[in-house]
Amino acid sequence: MKTIKVALAGAGAFGIKHLDAIKLIDGVEVVSLVSRDLAKTKEVADKYGIAHVSTDLAESLALKQVDAVILCTPTQMHATQAIACMQAGKHVQVEIPLADSLAGAESVLALQQKTGLVAMCGHTRRFNPSHQWLHNRITAGQFNIQQMDVQTYFFRRSNINALGQPRSWTDHLLWHHAAHTVDLFAYQTGGSIVAANALQGPIHPGLGIAMDMSIQLKSSTGAICTLSLSFNNDGPLGTFFRYIGDTGTYIARYDDLIDAKDNKIDVSQVDVSMNGIELQDREFFAAIRAGREPNASVAQVLPCYRTLHRLDQQLQGA
Repeated sequence: MKTIKVALAGAGAFGIKHLDAIKLIDGVEVVSLVSRDLAKTKEVADKYGIAHVSTDLAESLALKQVDAVILCTPTQMHATQAIACMQAGKHVQVEIPLADSLAGAESVLALQQKTGLVAMCGHTRRFNPSHQWLHNRITAGQFNIQQMDVQTYFFRRSNINALGQPRSWTDHLLWHHAAHTVDLFAYQTGGSIVAANALQGPIHPGLGIAMDMSIQLKSSTGAICTLSLSFNNDGPLGTFFRYIGDTGTYIARYDDLIDAKDNKIDVSQVDVSMNGIELQDREFFAAIRAGREPNASVAQVLPCYRTLHRLDQQLQGA
């Protein structure tokens, strides 16, 4: 089996998650690490045994041995960098979100279709064993969603990342965090989103973004979804998904799942790992080897970004 050589861009909190995941996957090697702070990048590279470091993605893309790239860079760079990767002949996985505009997302898809390269977006909820367990019941006809109630809560009144380090960019509730749920709702119901509404709270004077948001969705299947998001929430942090269906109610939090009676459901046998990021990466590399479209391909997730665009237009009053 030929080793897939990977360049990873972004050595922050999520870049580390991918590096840890890739260590568990046979036949894959990270050969180049790119990030904006050279000293910190070298420190991470040394820890993971990565030979090449750079502050310039183009330098990594010029390496002939690089087959694929994983982008864990600021949201605003995703579309442009994904295009640069494919122009260099590299397969690419873009951490969520694919872009911060519909035009950006569509431009990535257009080039993927032209090149035939594997281009995938990190919609991790499709891969978490908790959500996979429910998806398997849905596809088997054993569970149908009537409603999803989702809470995405963080405490982020200053510009720091998941490791508590200063960020060089500003996160966004709609284009980043809502993308997880908008895509998952359509994926789990098996329908398309036919109605979408959004409200947002005041714009933060320093960060320039809304710190609170409420979104309503309706699937073509008739199922509805209510999503509440906040950067003002002082714990507990993270995302909680309540699935209300015709044969039960379930609550998913990342890789854990309980039923309505607080009974823990064993999802350890759903896939080869309990780590959603690892399963996401395994799908990316498996698709490259098989020359097939991956789950969460750019084409599959584009409807999510169409919905985000509609919501953004509402919020902007267009």
